[in-house]
Amino acid sequence: MALQDFSLKETLRVRWAEVDRQGIVFNGHYLAYFDVAITEYWRAIGYPYPDALLSHDCDMFVVKATVEYLGSAKYDDLIEVCARVGRLGTSSIQFVLEVHRAQEHLISGEMIYVNAGAVDRRPKAVPAFLREAIHAFEVVTPARK
Repeated sequence: MALQDFSLKETLRVRWAEVDRQGIVFNGHYLAYFDVAITEYWRAIGYPYPDALLSHDCDMFVVKATVEYLGSAKYDDLIEVCARVGRLGTSSIQFVLEVHRAQEHLISGEMIYVNAGAVDRRPKAVPAFLREAIHAFEVVTPARK
């Protein structure tokens, strides 16, 4: 995936608490970086999580998360965590994620969320207002399930 295909790019600096003894980012922290990017994605499309979704009786739950390690970020690196919606299903949203240091692609990932009722937590269709906001924001049109 090319950097220009990502509609959200969040710059972060690797902190001391995120690295292991070798001075590289401990693998589990990449999921936290993904979470930051997805949180900023919601804000960027005008529906900051969780309040904007909860007010519409919606909530999102992770059902799958994958991380592919191609390289390593190190202490004090500036990294870009990139997010985009790759697929928009009936009740699910697939986020495609990458981490870059300058132009070097370090990490690829995927997180799949299912939309559910805020109270009953039963899967329900992604609402039209959210679909419209996602389509308006994306550079590359998300695939349909």
